[in-house]
Amino acid sequence: MTQASVDRLCALLDLEPIEVNMFRGVSPDASRQRVFGGQVAGQALVAAARTLEDERPVHSLHAYFLRPGDPSVPILYEVDRIRDGRSFTTRRVVAIQHGRAIFNLAASFHAPEEGLEHQIDVEEVMWDGQAAPDPESLPDWRERMAPYRDRIPHYDEPRPIDTRVVDWSVAERQEANPPYQRVWLRASGTLPDDQVLHDCVLTYASDMTLLDTTLIPHGVKGVMDGRIMMASLDHAMWFHRPFRADEWLLYVQETPSAQGGRGMARGSIYTADGRLAVSVVQEGLIRQVDPDAG
Repeated sequence: MTQASVDRLCALLDLEPIEVNMFRGVSPDASRQRVFGGQVAGQALVAAARTLEDERPVHSLHAYFLRPGDPSVPILYEVDRIRDGRSFTTRRVVAIQHGRAIFNLAASFHAPEEGLEHQIDVEEVMWDGQAAPDPESLPDWRERMAPYRDRIPHYDEPRPIDTRVVDWSVAERQEANPPYQRVWLRASGTLPDDQVLHDCVLTYASDMTLLDTTLIPHGVKGVMDGRIMMASLDHAMWFHRPFRADEWLLYVQETPSAQGGRGMARGSIYTADGRLAVSVVQEGLIRQVDPDAG
């Protein structure tokens, strides 16, 4: 557990209010090539939540990544208060850099109420019929990627999200594998008791592994492979049940299709005791490139 890295993530999500319905966020490292998509999505959700007139949990968000973010300058988040209803609140957030929109988010918040309830149990979405092993028995990201450390920028930096891959290692991706993967994840330290913050941290984390799933049937390793350029295009989440992002969550991911330079992946996020907490769908750009080209 790395509490300092989690505290930095919380600070990253704690936007600066600069005017009514306007907030400013920063990136943690100006030397990176572009802003991590999960960071923009998480910060945009924070901005939307800060404009609520009463406490309502988010129930869905739909986002489009429009342009690469520049990590060297702040991001301005402008919130449009679309609707404040008796049961639902709707917000639109535009992230702006250099005078242009780089990201667009629509988020809906729902006042808690009673209703019918069911879920698809986690066993029904485990393709091999085997339960995922205890996350503590699996190598963490640094252990898993140690053989490739010379090719990974910022390898030695503490990571705010602990991820433990269940199914396919990087080495195994040299050959095609079935189109799914499972990943345990959680914040690498303790978070405050604020469900909005937990929702925003999971929004941040949900973008870390999902698009990689689209490469698994093709036996390539993503950007490390040198033959693939990837970028998120759109991202949608539905929040079903409360959860803590600093407790283990099982991210069950599959890819139904890749075509025309794009790939789609779907994810179901379960708590350790089997409650379906969140559903995720993402499509991304997946372009084949020639690493030897000038």
